[in-house]
Amino acid sequence: MTQRDPDTFPLDLTIRVGCSLAYEVTGSASLLLNLQPAASSRNEVVFQALSLGNELIDNAFVDSHGNLVHRVRLQPGSNAFRHDAIVRVSSHPDNYDLLDRTPLAPADIPSELLRYTLPSRYCDSDKLIDFAWQNFGYIEHGWPRVQAISNWVHENIEYRYMSGQADLSAWDVLQRGFGVCRDFAHLVVALNRAFNVPTRYVTGHLPDIGYPEPDGHMDFHAYAEVYLGWNWHTIDARFNVPRIGRVKLSCGQDAVDGAFSTIFGGAALTFFHVWAYQVPRDKVGVGDPIDLSLRLDNQYHVVRDTDC
Repeated sequence: MTQRDPDTFPLDLTIRVGCSLAYEVTGSASLLLNLQPAASSRNEVVFQALSLGNELIDNAFVDSHGNLVHRVRLQPGSNAFRHDAIVRVSSHPDNYDLLDRTPLAPADIPSELLRYTLPSRYCDSDKLIDFAWQNFGYIEHGWPRVQAISNWVHENIEYRYMSGQADLSAWDVLQRGFGVCRDFAHLVVALNRAFNVPTRYVTGHLPDIGYPEPDGHMDFHAYAEVYLGWNWHTIDARFNVPRIGRVKLSCGQDAVDGAFSTIFGGAALTFFHVWAYQVPRDKVGVGDPIDLSLRLDNQYHVVRDTDC
């Protein structure tokens, strides 16, 4: 594995990420929650707080993909959850520190990663093999083909906010031609798996650092990671440009593993608010009111902590 010296990408930006959720319960129900930032060399959690309803019992565990999952038994009535975190991130964009992008032969792929080459519920790569080879088979294997797939999805699948459906697979998205970030990620994952490239589905927070977003939507974001050169590389066909400040929450074979919540029983999501924005260093704390007047992102200019 070849990487740049970590000193060349210091954690010089501060962001605030989190969410507030509420579920109304009738009868018996439980919940899996996947809300806390994953450990990474690209960010540092300065402080975080997770509130799980009104003294609800929490049985946390780490799943087979390395995700920290909270298993909570809900109470009848309203159940409120809140996660808030201050995180330091690098001002350098996606994949800046990854130099080696050599594709691995199937025989060389680590055994624990082989599942990321196989079809899954929402990444039905077996249905896409003919399409994948017809459209991308002539392109050099590895990073050039990965980029070509991302380019094609970005240019040919229309992004429609609030158009997502929980039952759509990558094949379904290809047929209808539009979707949300989850759909973009599933299609990218499935097409890369068609060429035996280990590819996983990822969810997280993505502030608008160096990238103005006129619609101002703050939501959980889904994208993909491909395994090349013995390391994971970020691929995000929704935006299709290197972005700054991603905070990864979870990963897996598809959205089944990466869902921010999974409900068992009679519960319905009744309130949903997500935030991810850059703040001045040491000026905002966990639990403070969400004050977007302090926001430093949503512009082309990147404001580092030393500039504040």
